[in-house]
Amino acid sequence: MEVPGVDLLLIKSTKALESGALAEGGVVTEGSAGSTAISLATVAPAYGCRCHVVIPDDAALEKSQILEALGAAVERVRPVSITHRDHFVNIARRRALEASELASICRNENQINGNDSSQINDHSISEEKQNMNFSREYKGGFFADQFENLANFRSHYEGTGPEIWEQTGGKLDAFIAAAGTGGTVAGVSQFLKEKNFNVKCFLIDPPGSGLFNKVTRGVMYTREEAEGRRLKNPFDTITEGIGINRITENFKLAKLDGAFQGTDMEAVEMSRYLLKYDGLFVGSSSAMNCVGAVRVAKALGPGHTIVTILCDSGMRHLSKFYNAEYLSEHGLTPSATGLEFLGLS
Repeated sequence: MEVPGVDLLLIKSTKALESGALAEGGVVTEGSAGSTAISLATVAPAYGCRCHVVIPDDAALEKSQILEALGAAVERVRPVSITHRDHFVNIARRRALEASELASICRNENQINGNDSSQINDHSISEEKQNMNFSREYKGGFFADQFENLANFRSHYEGTGPEIWEQTGGKLDAFIAAAGTGGTVAGVSQFLKEKNFNVKCFLIDPPGSGLFNKVTRGVMYTREEAEGRRLKNPFDTITEGIGINRITENFKLAKLDGAFQGTDMEAVEMSRYLLKYDGLFVGSSSAMNCVGAVRVAKALGPGHTIVTILCDSGMRHLSKFYNAEYLSEHGLTPSATGLEFLGLS
């Protein structure tokens, strides 16, 4: 099952329009590694809005190309820590502020649709006056904020979770998924736990992410990392859109029984296994989720029903995850003939 990000963006955009925070002709901004932004770029024009996406420049190039084909403005930036003002999420927030300020200047008033345009998510626009990157025809800006926006959680609690329960007839033993924003794993796990507390819910975490440590040890970092020996770029991984080193408002709502770690090599091998034996052309997040499903299956033993999410297509990962030259350069050339890379014959 591939879960589109369209649902949560529809919910958020509709409520923003109803409240006046977003007006027709306005611009919706988002910081994204690609998939949610593609959904947003698809939905925004239906509401008469533009879309501006800030994306890390190490994300697969084809994601930017898809966004541009959908009519979105794409701003590729270097990957930095979320604490840095130029993290892609922080820039996206500023772009919404800039668009709102420009609209305010054009109308020579301090408020847009009754909302204070000088604040978006408690961030002031006073220091952003020099960065006016939007057309004067735009009618304000709105930051979708997928990481902290609880419409993300609700879309999976109200949609994906019930869909899983219905499709399995309530007869499932475990659910596992990786987390980026945390909306999927939080919404699904909370719904399933409310239906049957005995359903086990797990996280699968890629290299460089701190969530495994948080779930299993209660801290984001190991002692060595806390002492300053953490890699400057913690996301030195081929996976995209999953793994994070902070606890989002969405992830806080997750009801988890444990966590597993996966490797880049396992994700690459799993993607080729699924293509060869199941005819599934999945992206890096889906492959990692399936690595997690096998880990849970091994832990629980035979006779259990385990559910995961296929959330991205291989079509968005051609330049890196399915690029033989890129994989060879990073020591990730797949060679398995079965599932021996996970200890199965």
